Amino acid sequence: MVCHLQTCISSAISIRHSVQKQINLRTLAKSMASTDHGGGGEEVINNKQVFLNDYVSGFPKESNLYRTTSNIILKVPEEESGKDAVLVKNLYLSCDPFIRGRMQRDLPPDRPELSSYSLGSPIVGYGVVGDIEQPIVGYGVGRVVDSRHSDFKTGDLVWGNTIGWEEYSLITSPEYLFKINHTDDIPLSYYTGVLGMPGMTAYFCFFDIGSPKEGDRVYVSAASGAIGQLVGQFAKLIGCYVVGSAGSKEKVELLKTKFGYDDAFKYKEEHDLDAALKRYFP
Repeated sequence: MVCHLQTCISSAISIRHSVQKQINLRTLAKSMASTDHGGGGEEVINNKQVFLNDYVSGFPKESNLYRTTSNIILKVPEEESGKDAVLVKNLYLSCDPFIRGRMQRDLPPDRPELSSYSLGSPIVGYGVVGDIEQPIVGYGVGRVVDSRHSDFKTGDLVWGNTIGWEEYSLITSPEYLFKINHTDDIPLSYYTGVLGMPGMTAYFCFFDIGSPKEGDRVYVSAASGAIGQLVGQFAKLIGCYVVGSAGSKEKVELLKTKFGYDDAFKYKEEHDLDAALKRYFP
């Protein structure tokens, strides 16, 4: 059985975002900042955000991003735009590989959840590519500051994919925001990894789509990544024979010594994948 992780990841992202609707946070923040709140009693504070400054070629540089500060009210708006909205204080942010991919120029716009970010857009909320207004996804962990949604109350810990690279996020359609039943023995940061999107993608793609059973022989590509390393460990837990591939000798060694793979190889040294798999699965 071969786990095609990129297909699984794309499917998971597409499903998560198919019904997601948000407002433009930059416009909202500007509107908030220009409103007189002197007699309203709401607290207005600075909200630091990370924006995309230039498209990335090769390894990302600090100059590709820049930090700015806007104002935000620590209260969900009372008007229609705030119906069912949740205001979150971000505690942990996840820097996932697909974010780097979307920092490239001229990606096809037919899949908004996988197309290019627009320059000057925060890594959160809305970006614009041509005439397409699209969510710029980001996963993270936060604490609810205010809520008009019946499923969330002030103080709740949450994780989800509408949290962005900023201190506070106003999430207007929290369909994919999940409440955390926190216990002290599990670090909150795990919800950006094994208990978050990487873990959910690995688990459901492997068990629901792959339908593995004890004794199966499993090959995992991109095996040292956040999802691949979990797929391999899940496979070992149910008694499969697992081989993975990675892009460097260091990663190959990591698969065999830390993540429990039965064997692993550097794919850059293999010119015929079928022949390589025959060697590793005699």
